[in-house]
Amino acid sequence: MKLETMVFERQGRIGYLTLNRPQLLNAMNYQGTLDLYQVAGMIRDASDIRVVLIRGTGRAFCTGIDLKRLAAGDIPYPYYENWDRALRILEQTEKIFICAMHGYALGGGLQLALACDIRIATEDCKLGLPAIKEGIVPGLGTFRLPRYIGLGRAKWMILSGENIDGRRALEIGLIDHAVKVENFDAEVSTLVKRVDRICSEGTRQSKMLLNMPFDMAHGPFFEEYLRRQRIALSSSDHKEAMSAYLEDRTPVFSD
Repeated sequence: MKLETMVFERQGRIGYLTLNRPQLLNAMNYQGTLDLYQVAGMIRDASDIRVVLIRGTGRAFCTGIDLKRLAAGDIPYPYYENWDRALRILEQTEKIFICAMHGYALGGGLQLALACDIRIATEDCKLGLPAIKEGIVPGLGTFRLPRYIGLGRAKWMILSGENIDGRRALEIGLIDHAVKVENFDAEVSTLVKRVDRICSEGTRQSKMLLNMPFDMAHGPFFEEYLRRQRIALSSSDHKEAMSAYLEDRTPVFSD
């Protein structure tokens, strides 16, 4: 796979996707949307990948759309379609995505984080959706952000375009972990290992169910829950968990 704006590597069941335009604070150009869509599809189809860490090189996670290219008229309309289609793949695949943010996580960068399952950021990281200042809409941040922080706070962040730091993001539920800058790499590594260790068939089925109640009535959701619970109950992960319980040890999931 040839990627121009990011790098994908893997170690065992863990994938590492790194945004790689550090000289531009990992701002996203049109090629970036093509790269993300391509790698998202690859991750979705890789049966032996369980957990994926997404982060950025250099001084920032991602500052969103490349404003120089936008101002020059070099961002075609399919940019917006490709970007959110890629994010939807992340949401709809059973892999667990961890987003680690430092420096800045703005615009499309924050949208990418919102499409992940677990978010960790440095306490001083600046997070925001400033598209309103550019006279455009912050993508499906308008769809995802209210689900995490509530409609009122989402309206303020989007309509004001103002940034918040990692501490405030943790307070309002935008991120799950806020850590000191000097501990960032160690904390991220520990979190990835922890999630990989507990990631079972039940984890993956739970993720898919957690995405559904906003869009489905109780009846269809209940039927979908029963279907996915049957998958989890019949998995070797469940059998391993029960054996570990009886033997008073930590389960080792392998599916």
